[in-house]
Amino acid sequence: MSTVNREQLVHAALELVDEHGSEALTMRSLAKRVNRQVSSLYNHVGSRDELIELVRARIVEGIDTSPFAEHPWDVALEAWARSYLTAFAAHPNLIRVLATTPIRDVSTFVIYDDVIGALIDGGWPLQDAVAVMRTVEAHVLGSALDIVAPSDMLDQASVPAELERAHAALDPRYEESTSAAAAFELGISALLDGLRARRATLAVAD
Repeated sequence: MSTVNREQLVHAALELVDEHGSEALTMRSLAKRVNRQVSSLYNHVGSRDELIELVRARIVEGIDTSPFAEHPWDVALEAWARSYLTAFAAHPNLIRVLATTPIRDVSTFVIYDDVIGALIDGGWPLQDAVAVMRTVEAHVLGSALDIVAPSDMLDQASVPAELERAHAALDPRYEESTSAAAAFELGISALLDGLRARRATLAVAD
């Protein structure tokens, strides 16, 4: 029997969550996945919590923060949001567990430090930078779930005809503007417009 390493365990854990949801990720289920005894996993991973943080680190590898070093805060924030969306839409079953588990992964904090630093350099007060970041992050995570939802989740055929406005608004002719992707675009544009306006107000107050 070949040996198993931490990298292989993270890969197997990610597959488990992708296929069966975050509740399926236990040390026992992971051991079964890699055909090992549970006790042997602890040579590589100390606990399920540590495993979750290793999976988090794997996902955030795909989030690009380089625009923060090259562009104004608002342009970079939009690019970051799109990169973040791509990373999490590929693994939507992870969103619940990663969004409700205390962050301990250093690489995630490195990303946050880049974002917060760029916001502060862009004129945002230190005490507001995290809220700005989390506002965008919340839109991204919600959109990632929306994008991978069943195509008939919000379907005109399911709406009673007497609910005339909802029924009419969901006409298939409007599919391009009522899709989850369209909602993300509208939301990120509105968020950025609002943040720019808020930042301008702060500048006047200064």
